[in-house]
Amino acid sequence: MAKAILLLSAVCILAFVNFAQCHDSQAINVEGSVYCDTCRVQFQTKLSEYIEGATVRLACKDIETEKETYSVEGVTDKNGKYIIKVEGDHENELCEVSIVKSPREDCKEPAIGFENSRVVCSGNVGIHNPTRYANPLFFMKTEAVSGCKDVLDELGLFPLEFN
Repeated sequence: MAKAILLLSAVCILAFVNFAQCHDSQAINVEGSVYCDTCRVQFQTKLSEYIEGATVRLACKDIETEKETYSVEGVTDKNGKYIIKVEGDHENELCEVSIVKSPREDCKEPAIGFENSRVVCSGNVGIHNPTRYANPLFFMKTEAVSGCKDVLDELGLFPLEFN
């Protein structure tokens, strides 16, 4: 009986230590992607191209005062993906990832209304995964590439006017 109580106590202590370590040291990472909207339709198609070297910015604002409390920038890799490590917990803040700059001269026009993606940057919201995924962000190509009409036809979309 004494051995069982001792064993049970040890298991409980180890579980508590593991819980405390996970919550104290668990950093949050925000992941996402940036692409070039080559058809200028404001959504991703099979002709869209991921952008290497695009700059994104994660900014958090206090919910009540709306003052910025935290910001950090990131850059996309060759696959258009970025990972931003978030310092601290931002439970009482609204955080968004925004596009900042595209390295492509032919694809650097931001789409009005689609410049940012809201993300939760707190470990105290019932999400046990330390990774938060932002919606894809994009810049629009100066002019649509050839083949866009065919892609939109395949999707059952019929634009009024397309080059």
